Amino acid sequence: MTSTTEPQRSAGRFLTKLTVIATLGGLLFGYDTGVISGALLYMKDDLDLSAFGEATVVSSLLFPGAALGALLGGRIADRIGRKRMLLLCGAIFLVGALGCALAPTVQIMVAARIVLGFGVGAASVTCPLYLAEMAPPDRRGRMVTINELMIVTGQMLAFAMNALLDHLIQDPHVWRIMLAVASIPAVALLVGMLFLPDSPRWYGLKKRFKEARTVLGYSLDAREADAEFEAIVAHAERTMTTRTPWTVIRDVPWIRKVLLIGCGLAVVQQATGINTVNYYAPTILEQSGLGVSASLIATIAVGVTSVVTTVIGIILLGFVGRRTMLLIGFAGVAASQAALALTFLLSESTTRSYVILGCMIVFVAFVQMFIGTCVWLLLSEIFPMSIRGFAMGIAVFVLWCTNAAISFLFPVLNSA
Repeated sequence: MTSTTEPQRSAGRFLTKLTVIATLGGLLFGYDTGVISGALLYMKDDLDLSAFGEATVVSSLLFPGAALGALLGGRIADRIGRKRMLLLCGAIFLVGALGCALAPTVQIMVAARIVLGFGVGAASVTCPLYLAEMAPPDRRGRMVTINELMIVTGQMLAFAMNALLDHLIQDPHVWRIMLAVASIPAVALLVGMLFLPDSPRWYGLKKRFKEARTVLGYSLDAREADAEFEAIVAHAERTMTTRTPWTVIRDVPWIRKVLLIGCGLAVVQQATGINTVNYYAPTILEQSGLGVSASLIATIAVGVTSVVTTVIGIILLGFVGRRTMLLIGFAGVAASQAALALTFLLSESTTRSYVILGCMIVFVAFVQMFIGTCVWLLLSEIFPMSIRGFAMGIAVFVLWCTNAAISFLFPVLNSA
């Protein structure tokens, strides 16, 4: 009994350590995209931001920052490995967070946000990719969706940290501390990744088969590891070619079709407008009649909703088909957005502010439970291994470009 349970315990400990450390990239992704929502309320006065300046500060992280990070991050991860890419992401997160916190002018803030965005974009490709390639087949979906859970947990922590710092520190420069907090998990990601191996599939693509077999042994028993190793070797031998990812996409129609599907999924996920809530929820609530502090506290409800519904979504993925999940999600999004739009026609009052918050919470619940979790899992699953990092990079590049366009236009349209 002991001889079989001890390797299982060892594999379980390894996968737990791997998941906690690797998903710090997702946590940072969430925190860095969510923290700006509260920081803006103070930053726009401190740095004298116009609606255009506000839109630029928010969207510069997304484009060119995250968009380029996603586009280049997948290709770099294919070249240098998933582990080194995540180490690089940790260093970029650290430099970007400190740069944003210390920025004396709008121009330097935008530059620091672009650097930070590169890390966010690269991590958004590399974290699910690394988890998908490290996980045993029967736990792959669960481990990849935990990264989505860490993203929304990071956003919730950002909302909670904003409200806490606003309560504890009565200072117009408190936004600098809000932004600086992101340096703590960045250091943890940097240090933690030093103790993890690269993925066996990446080792296989580089013909480093001995290392691939060793890493498989960390999470699988000998029989399962041998079977998985044979599949990796067979795939590596089939894909050892001088063709670049571009030529593979150009010459193989079904791969081109899958890439278009991935890009389409990325667009529709962002077209829901979920990130206008993540970035501007306190601004929306403040303009609806709540004070700054009340808006920051109310936004925590959005973060908690994201976390709880993402957990439910992860559970549902085991029982409900991907297509059904997406159909339910988009129907719910359309209904909740229609209700939200109608609520703004009511006369201004505290009650209206909380009805607006309620509609936002229902909207976020449908997106995170049925769409967000499902789309990130599909993007990590659908591409062939030989071009997975590159193809996922293109799909996530499209995702961030869509996100940036919506996030930039929102405050401009709102002020108009």
